[in-house]
Amino acid sequence: MADDLPLLQIRDLGMRFGGLTALDNIQLSLAEGSLCGLIGPNGAGKTTVFNLISGFLRPTAGQIFFQGAEITHLPPHRLSHLGIGRTFQNIRLFNKLSVLDNVRVACHWRAQASFWETIGRLPRFIREERHYLEHSLGLLAEVGLLELAQDKAGQLPYGHQRRLEIARALATRPQLLLLDEPAAGLNPQETVELMEFLQNLRARHQLTILLIEHNMKFVMGICERLNVLDHGLIIAEGTPSEVQLNPLVRQAYLGG
Repeated sequence: MADDLPLLQIRDLGMRFGGLTALDNIQLSLAEGSLCGLIGPNGAGKTTVFNLISGFLRPTAGQIFFQGAEITHLPPHRLSHLGIGRTFQNIRLFNKLSVLDNVRVACHWRAQASFWETIGRLPRFIREERHYLEHSLGLLAEVGLLELAQDKAGQLPYGHQRRLEIARALATRPQLLLLDEPAAGLNPQETVELMEFLQNLRARHQLTILLIEHNMKFVMGICERLNVLDHGLIIAEGTPSEVQLNPLVRQAYLGG
């Protein structure tokens, strides 16, 4: 990617559901290696933006570019292959699988072994499975869940489930990680730990992170830049301190 190109660029993005305009003329740009936030009141359109970037929805207007190439109409699995990973506002784990298997399953899209090599457990299949196991255990160690590897995912405390979902997203080896309300449901101590955890992950995995979050203390403490949505429109963009003083942002959150 050329040095002057953003990793992710959104141009004139619009989304309509029947007669309802969810997003209108959205412009957004993310520099490689940045950690940015997308904030706004409930119903502003934040998760819709994530669903468009990750291919779960197709826009009714505009374009999305990743590493300089247009990805506007690509499906989720293609975008995962290109290097876009995400978590969800409502945690989506395989609750009856083990913690380890939840991460291992995300590795298999890179598998090269053929159907017959898999059925016959031939050398390439065995090598790949060994690699996936080692990689998954390494990610669980990173997120502090290694000792719980054989536990059922659905039995984990809420904060641990959040970390497991991040580990599963990392297993796809993303360059861009979209985090939808990662601090939701966490207590103050867990929130502080999450901030440090995400900073460390960004450095170790050379990630660009875009997150949605309602916890303003978390957002102001971790994000380098913020984009503020209200009623489907970007109403402010800048550093946390700039956004905090913006009268349009104060009106969107406080009214009046």
